[in-house]
Amino acid sequence: MSLFDKCYGYTRAREVQASGYYPYFRAIQESRDTEVVVEGQRKVMVGSNNYLGLTHHPRVLEAAERALRDFGSGCTGSRFLNGTLELHERLEAELAAFLNKEAALVFSTGYQSNLGVIATLVGRNDHVFSDKLNHASIVDATRLSHGTVHRYAHNDMASLERRLREAPEQGGRLIVTDGIFSMEGNIVDLPALTSLAEVHGAKVLVDDAHAFGVLGRRGAGTAEHFGLEAEVDLIVSTFSKSMASIGGVVAGPEAVIHYLKHHARPLIFSASMPPPAVATVLAALDVLRREPERIEALWRNTRRMHTGLRELGYDTGASETPIIPVVIGELDRMLVFWKELFDAGVFTNPVTPPAVPENSCRLRISLMATHTDEQVDRVLEAFAQVGQKMAVI
Repeated sequence: MSLFDKCYGYTRAREVQASGYYPYFRAIQESRDTEVVVEGQRKVMVGSNNYLGLTHHPRVLEAAERALRDFGSGCTGSRFLNGTLELHERLEAELAAFLNKEAALVFSTGYQSNLGVIATLVGRNDHVFSDKLNHASIVDATRLSHGTVHRYAHNDMASLERRLREAPEQGGRLIVTDGIFSMEGNIVDLPALTSLAEVHGAKVLVDDAHAFGVLGRRGAGTAEHFGLEAEVDLIVSTFSKSMASIGGVVAGPEAVIHYLKHHARPLIFSASMPPPAVATVLAALDVLRREPERIEALWRNTRRMHTGLRELGYDTGASETPIIPVVIGELDRMLVFWKELFDAGVFTNPVTPPAVPENSCRLRISLMATHTDEQVDRVLEAFAQVGQKMAVI
């Protein structure tokens, strides 16, 4: 059997492409924040994680341009060697202060942040407890660690308590959870989780990829949202969502950050964040501090969309955030639904197995602070028309 046999035998995607309902790798020809042009047609973008609408903010663009001129297009080296700029250190200091932690460390992507932190800290005799619906980067990070992985039912604190109680007492313990779950749009029960961690001697890591800039009075994430900043040991986040760039960060005790700087392979053996990307995050963080009304606008749009979809009769699951899944069900039906919306000028994200269970396929909406009322209404009208046409509502 050849190594490539599975590649030549994989035909499902090509079959969907031939049918005209293939939803992936759609090239965007032009982007204007809440609207994009695809195949010459303008679409309302409700598939982006650009929660605060900062990808086109003038100060963000100016900062990226300035860094490009001052430092060039890339660092051409890892943080460990020649890839640390003053910009990286400034960003780490500002993020540590913003997240109310002793220190922070910037990685090249959010995915690498989880790989670097979890796989480095969880050793052979340690135990990591992970929500079953955690992001793929957490799943991969736990697989790369040498510790024992205990998965608990989604946001089920009784299930977590059983796993903690059943695990051997020897070795360190780390509970890892998303702050906002990316496919469900619900928020972790952090008060109960941190209480269990204290009882069972576990450290807590929260991945705030979708919560940074979204939850909390200042947008500092899940711990701030619940007033539990002291109880969360490590906060991981990405810059590819609210911060309008790419990269990731971990914030926590200075000794832990120092250890990661000298042991995390995804940091040491990967080129560092490019200067324009770092400058973008610095500018985006500054805008977040100066314009807190963006968080208010995001939640206003979120409430408007939630209410509208539910009044139309759609199943949006347990969502309570700007991530709103619209459950359609069977895969082929969902693909047709996606195409109908796309042709009606609405860009959504289709979600299929293995990201969700069989017959639970859905379209995922993500709101932005910069969506107008008229754009939200256009999306709701499209959902109303397509839902009636396909007898979904």
